[in-house]
Parts: sequence; C-alpha cells; structure tokens
Amino acid sequence: MNLDAIRSFLHVAETGSFSLAATRLRVMQSTISGRIQTLEEELGCLLFSRGRGGAELTPAGLDFRAHAEKIVQTWDQARQQVALPPGYTGTFRFGGPVALQDRLNIAWVLWMKQHAPGIALQLEAGYSDVLIDSIASRMMDAAMMYLPRQRPGLVIEEFRQEDLVLVRHPDLTGPWQANFVFIDWGHEFRTSYSEAFPDIAAPAISVGLGALGLQYLLALKGAAYLPLGLVRPLIAEGRLAGVAEAPAFRRPIYLVYPTQSRDPDLLALALSGLRQVAATVDEPGP
Repeated sequence: MNLDAIRSFLHVAETGSFSLAATRLRVMQSTISGRIQTLEEELGCLLFSRGRGGAELTPAGLDFRAHAEKIVQTWDQARQQVALPPGYTGTFRFGGPVALQDRLNIAWVLWMKQHAPGIALQLEAGYSDVLIDSIASRMMDAAMMYLPRQRPGLVIEEFRQEDLVLVRHPDLTGPWQANFVFIDWGHEFRTSYSEAFPDIAAPAISVGLGALGLQYLLALKGAAYLPLGLVRPLIAEGRLAGVAEAPAFRRPIYLVYPTQSRDPDLLALALSGLRQVAATVDEPGP
C-alpha cells in the first residue's frame, strides 16, 4: 500500500476537497485523484462520494480513516526511532506522564549524556495504558507511571513515592473549597480525599490531567492537589502557596520495562542511572 496515497486520502478527508488536498501536498489534482482511485481499487470500495459540495467520506471511508491515521502515525514513529543522529550508536526511548518528576528526568538525562554519550534519548509523555502498550510493542524501552496494568512480559516495580499537596493561588480569597479544582489522581487518591474531607461539597470543576488542572488553578485563582515536585518551583516563585492545614497524600510511582529487552545492557545502564539519580534528587515530602 502506497503511503503517499494514504496521506492524500487523509488530506482529502480533512479538507473535503481534492483540489485543496493537492494544494497542500503541492501536486496536481489529477495525482490526488489517481492515488485515491488506486486505494479504492486495492480496498474494493469507494472511499469518497463526489459532488458539487466537495468530497464526503462514505461509510467505508469513515472506517478506513482511523486505520489510515494509525498507519501514518506508526510509520512516522518508526522513521523517527530507527534513524540515528550523526555520531550516535543507539537510542533509548523513555516515557512518563506529563509533568511527572521533571527534576528527576532532567537529572537522569544529564547522567545519560555523561555515561552513555553515544545514545540518543527519546522522551515521551502519555497515559499509563498508552505507555504500557508502547513498551509491550517494543516502541518504548521503559517508562515511569502511576497506574501500570499487569501484562505478560513486563516487569513492574515500585520506584519511589510522591506527595500530592494542596496548593492555592495567592490571590484566592475565602476558603479554598469554594474554588477547588478536583484532579482525579486515581482510586487511592479519591478514597483518601473522601476520608479526609467527608463533608466537602462536590467540586464544580473536575479534570483528569494534572497539567490541565494546574492551568485551571492559575486561570481561576483556585486551589488543587498537585505533585509537590511540580509545584515546588511555583511556590518558591510566589505563584502558588501551600495550604498548611491540609493533609498530603502519598502515592507510588512505578517503573515498567520488558523482561526481554532489545538491548539488555543499555536497559540495565539506563535503569541503573535512573536509580542512582533518584537517590540523590530531593525526595518528595510534606
């Protein structure tokens, strides 16, 4: 299957126009038409219904679009991961949730640059399920995460503990509960939070991503539970303030990697460096 044809299909699907897709890709409209026709012949179905209003996806085209996006994404990832920068001999791909242990990640990258200067590093962020799938499919070498899913062929070890602390905007007036942004940090946090604040009203704003919760807190001048490692610099800058009387909730951070690595020596080196750095970086605390 021709990748150019698939990219052309996605551009037509997005723009609803063969001519606009051709303009975007800087090719003749007849080229786009030929690529789509080839795809339709290979798939044995029509992907677009053509009319004066443009090109609309058929039911088959709608079904194929999800597969086409995945094919292009997989190819782009493969091309990026296989290609090495000049002077490098290998690549280590490491993942984690957004804003997880930024200080630790930076210290580890510096350690790797010193102890494995010929290794290019690829750092990615994502949800735990996405990271697990990436490791299982060998698209990632290891990752830190909060809620790992047990899966054959993977090692899951508790790596360290993290504190979730209640912080507020310095301009927040009145009780923090009145403008609280609830960030869902998982089942254990929800249980601990409910036990600590049994009579608190349901929050008006709930989000599932810490980075987004922080943005809402700052924009609304509210309060939220956030990782201490994330908010410590903001507290030092005066952009946030801790709520002294509120309890902190600890939760584990897990390290996940495959039992059979594509490069066992490199994996051992990278994880050794991560553990060494974790022992020297300030432990999260109340």
